[in-house]
Amino acid sequence: MSISSDEILIAKAKEVRSHAYAPYSGYLVGAALRAADGEIFIGANVENLSFGLTICAERSAIAAMVSAGKQRWTELAVFTNDGGTPCGMCLQTLVEFVEDPSNCRILLCGSTGKTTEHRLIELLPMGFASEAVRRVG
Repeated sequence: MSISSDEILIAKAKEVRSHAYAPYSGYLVGAALRAADGEIFIGANVENLSFGLTICAERSAIAAMVSAGKQRWTELAVFTNDGGTPCGMCLQTLVEFVEDPSNCRILLCGSTGKTTEHRLIELLPMGFASEAVRRVG
């Protein structure tokens, strides 16, 4: 029996969740992001006593992807206890690194085994964009 690409992404998100550092909220999150070329990057949330300094798992995975020289992703699995959605800051960060938010899949996975599938555009229908703010390079 072969393992599907979704199952691989979910397994990696679940595995990295065990490395999350969440001593204040206890809300462990793991994320596995598939770059446009198929390579997978992982991230776990890292809390800080000064909550504003907390790094979410999704942004951690984006940082790993960018650090490896990639700038586009197509699929993301997020593993939490309850299948929670990425926060607004993460969604805005995710939209920065896609060509078309309607083509990017997000799998929300919970410890109960339930997984729901969404498109980035569904979770952030009106992400910030402005003609006055553009890439300069």
